[in-house]
Amino acid sequence: MTSDFLEVDTVVIGAGVVGLAVARRLAQAGREVIVLEAGDRFGEGISSRNSEVVHAGIYYPENSLKAYLCVEGRRQLYDYCERRKVGHRKCGKWIIATHEAQNSMLESIQQHAAINGVPLVLKDGAAVARQLPEVSVSAGLWSSETGILDTHGLMLALLGELEDSGGSLVLRSPVEHVESTKGAHTLQIAGPSPCWLKARNLVNAAGLGAVPLAQKWEGLPEEWKPTQWFARGVYFSYSGRHPFSSLIYPVPESGGLGVHLTLDLAGQARFGPDVEWIKQEGYRVDPRRVHAFAASIKQWWPSLDAERLQPAYAGIRPKLTDAGGGFFDFRVDGPEAHGVPGLVNLFGIESPGLTSCLAIADLVQKKLA
Repeated sequence: MTSDFLEVDTVVIGAGVVGLAVARRLAQAGREVIVLEAGDRFGEGISSRNSEVVHAGIYYPENSLKAYLCVEGRRQLYDYCERRKVGHRKCGKWIIATHEAQNSMLESIQQHAAINGVPLVLKDGAAVARQLPEVSVSAGLWSSETGILDTHGLMLALLGELEDSGGSLVLRSPVEHVESTKGAHTLQIAGPSPCWLKARNLVNAAGLGAVPLAQKWEGLPEEWKPTQWFARGVYFSYSGRHPFSSLIYPVPESGGLGVHLTLDLAGQARFGPDVEWIKQEGYRVDPRRVHAFAASIKQWWPSLDAERLQPAYAGIRPKLTDAGGGFFDFRVDGPEAHGVPGLVNLFGIESPGLTSCLAIADLVQKKLA
C-alpha cells in the first residue's frame, strides 16, 4: 500500500440520485465531502433508467425500511421539489383489477397501504369508468399521493446544494479497491488521474456497482458482503395522443409492479417495465417484446394501437434475491451492523429508491453521527 495519498473527511461513491442526496445531506451537516463517480456525467446509471415516479408507499411490508423511507421520502421530496422549483406533478395513480377475481387483491392492497399510512380509495368498475372511459376494469384503487418528477432536474438541484455547502463531484474516477482499517478507509482510484484517497467516513452508493465493490473490500466482514442479481425491465413509449392524465398500474406481479402506464411531465405515455432476469448488465430493448406488452395492455385498454408502441429504454433493478426469493428490504449497513467505523454500504437500492432518496440521506447521516 502506497503512502502517497490525499486525505479527506468523507467520500461518497456514486453520483446517482441517492449518492447526491447523501452527499448533500452530509455536506450540509458540516462535513468535507467528495463524490466519486466512475462515469463521464452524474446520474447515468439506475437514476436515468427508471419511471420517474414518486411512489406513495403502498406495497412494502409493515416496519420495513422500504415502507418507512418511501413514505417519509415522498413527503420530503414533494416539499423539496416545490421549494427548489424541480419539475413535478402529483398526478395520482389507479391500481386496477382487470377481472372480478382480482377485486379481493385490491381490498388487500388498500388494507396494507393503510397500515403504512397511505390512504387509498376503492371504487367499483362503474366509478372507474367515469374517470377512465376507455379502460375496461372491474374495480380500481385511487392513490392521490403518487406523482412524477424530473429526475435530472432533481439531481441538478442536489448537486447545486452539495457544491454550495463546500462539497465537490469528481467524474471519471472509478473506485477500484477499498481497504478499511484502523478507523480509516483507503481507496484506489483509477481513471485519467489515478490516485489513492484516504477518508475517515465512506458511503458506498455505487448502485449496480455497490455489491461488486463490496465483494473485494478488505476489512469488511465476509458476512456483510451480499450477492446480487439483475432484473432488467424495458419500456416502450407510445407515440401521439392518448386519453390518460394519471398513472395506471395493474395489480402487482412477481418481481415488480407489472407493465404499467406512466407519464412524463410533457404528457407522453410510456409502458413498462417488465421483468427479465439476466446474468450480465445490458440495456438492449428487444423490439419483439412489444407483442407481450400489447397483449398485457389490451387486457385493460382494448383500443390500444400497438403500432404506436416504440422501444424506449431499459433499466436494471439491483436485486438481493433471485427470481424465487420474494421481498427483500433496502440494506443500509452502518457501523452498528458490520462493525467497521465510519462506513455505510447501500445495497439493493431499487424502487422506491428515487422517492426515498432524501430519507435515505437522513438515515446515513444518523449512522455516521
